[in-house]
Amino acid sequence: MREAFGPPYNTAELVEEYIQSSISPAILADELADPNSIFFIVEQVDKTPVGYAKLRRTKPPRQMTSGFRRSGKAIEIQRIYLVQTQVGQGQGRQLMDYCLNWARQAGYIAVWLGVWERNERALAFYQKMGFERIGFHYFQFGSERQRDFWLQKQL
Repeated sequence: MREAFGPPYNTAELVEEYIQSSISPAILADELADPNSIFFIVEQVDKTPVGYAKLRRTKPPRQMTSGFRRSGKAIEIQRIYLVQTQVGQGQGRQLMDYCLNWARQAGYIAVWLGVWERNERALAFYQKMGFERIGFHYFQFGSERQRDFWLQKQL
């Protein structure tokens, strides 16, 4: 998280502000208890956690293709993170494939996610994974409002 969104893109202070306001241990504990949230953890062979994904059952964005939005069969991939040392080694693809397969097996016909417009590496990754841009929204990152692109993928 700090590596992906910190300097030179954002100040270290802004990143810490976001972490404290959005993914602190107390907030994560609440999210883990939420029945609308699904978490998947990536571990190394020695069981050291190196990443996670969070799917969330929630109302799709209005920009999502209407058939997917109205079906009630779309789910959000709200977060997908790896520690920086694991990026580029295929684990992100494995984690995304796991999320997509889980969603299919659970009866979903589409997924969507938001990605920061300046996160070029993630945008390229999602494009390779078959996601298409459907719009944008504003995301509160600490005290700063940033623009995220909405992306969707049919399953």
